[in-house]
Amino acid sequence: KKDSSMRVAINLVQEGVAQAAVSAGNTGALRATARFVLKTLPGIDRPAIVTTLPTTHDHGHVRDLGANVDCTPEQLVQFAVMGEVFARTVLGLTRPVVGLLNVGAEELKGHEAVRTAAAVLRESGLPIQFHGFIEGDDIGAGTVDVIVTDGFTGNIALKTMEGTARLFSIFLRETFRGSWPARIGYLLCRPALERLRKRLDPRRYNGAVFVGLNGIVVKSHGGTDALGFANAIGVAVDMVSNGFNARIKEELSGHPLVGDPLYGPGGTVRDALPGDLGYLLHAWRLAFAHPVDGRRIDLEAPPPPLLRPKN
Repeated sequence: KKDSSMRVAINLVQEGVAQAAVSAGNTGALRATARFVLKTLPGIDRPAIVTTLPTTHDHGHVRDLGANVDCTPEQLVQFAVMGEVFARTVLGLTRPVVGLLNVGAEELKGHEAVRTAAAVLRESGLPIQFHGFIEGDDIGAGTVDVIVTDGFTGNIALKTMEGTARLFSIFLRETFRGSWPARIGYLLCRPALERLRKRLDPRRYNGAVFVGLNGIVVKSHGGTDALGFANAIGVAVDMVSNGFNARIKEELSGHPLVGDPLYGPGGTVRDALPGDLGYLLHAWRLAFAHPVDGRRIDLEAPPPPLLRPKN
């Protein structure tokens, strides 16, 4: 609807009246509206949702969390590219480690999309610190800095973690109410339990960013309260204050997917790449135009005929 609050808010961002939009509305509707009005950045097929989760090593960053239920291998590689750039340029991580969420760490496990995406990330020489496949328990363990998955799996993982935290809280309350000694023990443990509660409180991590759009859009959990929504607004403020979109655009500007020749004056793929992100995006495009079959792509060789520009 053109007069819905969601559409009006995103229109204000597109017109430059507002610097960011925050919504607790339907995720699919928000993604579709934001993509239609703001458009995606050059070289990006679909925006993805990224958020922060608590881990034993501080925080982990998961994408996608529900914006794209079905993803192609190309889109998963794009998510890895955007996640690596997000962690490096906005979060200040020098060499963020990227992992693909899968049903097992072995290379042969998982469906075709994740196996193909992993093959590209592993074999095409991308300058990403790719860990490989990770499993669900690696999220909390902090095995990698950036967890890449499709929206279907990512959303289930997020909701499962939230539900587990609530279940743990219920069991803990029942245990301390079970006897008088337990209640006395609670009084002694109360300061430590309060610190634990705050650390695991999902409201502290509310506010997921749509990355890959020509504007800042933040998705809030629909069931959160005032504190959680305030944190989502805080995420939007941080993105604006840190010049998030400007930095992402700077990384994307000038790469070979935006009308530049597909190879440079030296006649090789590597010669055409003006920067790290250009290298990443061009390499995955090359990989999918020239299917991965276990061979390492030679970036010093001329591009395959499919990618050569017409005379």
